[in-house]
Amino acid sequence: MSSTHLLGGNQALLGCSASELEGWAVAEGQPAFRGRQLHDWLYAKGARSFEAITVLPKAWRNSLQQRGITIGRLSEVNRAVAVDDTTKLLLATVDGETIESVGIPTQQRLTVCLSSQVGCPMACRFCASGKGGLQRSLATHEIVDQVLSIREAMDRRPSHVVFMGMGEPLLNIEAVLASIRCLNIDLGIAQRRITVSTVGVPHTLPQLAELAMKRLGRAQFTLAVSLHAPNQELRERLIPTARAYPFETLLQDCRHYLAVTGRRVTFEYILLGALNDQPQHAEELADRLRGFQSHVNLIAYNPIDDEGFQRPNPETIEVFRRVLEQRGVAVSLRASRGLDQNAACGQLRRQHAAIG
Repeated sequence: MSSTHLLGGNQALLGCSASELEGWAVAEGQPAFRGRQLHDWLYAKGARSFEAITVLPKAWRNSLQQRGITIGRLSEVNRAVAVDDTTKLLLATVDGETIESVGIPTQQRLTVCLSSQVGCPMACRFCASGKGGLQRSLATHEIVDQVLSIREAMDRRPSHVVFMGMGEPLLNIEAVLASIRCLNIDLGIAQRRITVSTVGVPHTLPQLAELAMKRLGRAQFTLAVSLHAPNQELRERLIPTARAYPFETLLQDCRHYLAVTGRRVTFEYILLGALNDQPQHAEELADRLRGFQSHVNLIAYNPIDDEGFQRPNPETIEVFRRVLEQRGVAVSLRASRGLDQNAACGQLRRQHAAIG
């Protein structure tokens, strides 16, 4: 069995478990403990190159480089730091694409917002990520690297991860689940502190539930479904791909996910001024979610170019929240971060492309 086969045909080591690295080292003619050393340098020390891993024999390091095997780290192209210390990185892949990752700090935690694809095919009107379409999905090492890059940039250990950056995670389920396993086991981030956000892709929620149980042994991460509207008609205006996924079918799939995993679903709802933020919208949303073990996360819109959506005023947001609460819906309001540095998903990448 070849060493490349042990890595699943991947030439990048990042994303491999300790046991996989041990088996690979043995296949390379090295003692198993070399794999454990690699694991420590990949995840605890964040090595970017084989030259940095001086505990490995120099001849072996040279051989790996000559054969095109890499650590799998991305390179930083740009960094934007907001006044609240929210840090957005623009990272370059080996094939010349760019992706965004964001570190969102508070006193108690550091949340990393990850991308799962280069661009996005969902074309949500209020999101900058989909303006340029989809280039490709990310590999496991490209997803895991984003957490390491934010850790380096902010000199702080991430505590939470959200797949809410560029791309639709459920169009890249295998790599997303593999990266969750790596973040959980190899970087020590509890599954309950990981959130996977989806705008909704037909037939994928049952697949996610079943694959998560198979690949991870359990599904303790949070599933966040982007509703953004209380009915099908309004949802289609905001999310063109929703035409293929009726509102009630989406809710049925969410109930199936809950039944399989035992994990309640979070529904994300971006408040767009005078469009979906009125009390009647809140009342309708509460009616649709009645009896559902769920939680609604309200998000005030982050303005982007090319769209005329407005950010609602604080009073409108509070009324919307109160209506949901009064009707028995568990609800929270996500604090906006990094507004002075265009932290909305996809904006830094679009600015860089325009300059380039």
